Amino acid sequence: MALYQYVCDDDGPFEASSPIGTAAPRRSCPACSGEARRVFTAPMLSRASRPAVAAIERAERSAHEPEVVTSLPPAGRRRPAGGQLSPAQRRLPRP
Repeated sequence: MALYQYVCDDDGPFEASSPIGTAAPRRSCPACSGEARRVFTAPMLSRASRPAVAAIERAERSAHEPEVVTSLPPAGRRRPAGGQLSPAQRRLPRP
């Protein structure tokens, strides 16, 4: 199934799912039942991992909708400054 984007003149854009290659050029709007036209957008192709994509999306959202922090995180969740080194990092010279 693929997601296709349509635009209603009254209610704006919405997405509809259809099998690849079967999207109609027009579809009824789910909000007002009026006619909406299909618009072509860039495909969502990515070679990034799921956590990386989630981090990028969070960063994009925070530009317009920043999360409000009301308190410090609990002390138990903080990591020490040195942290655990990976085996490859243990062999590096230390200052």
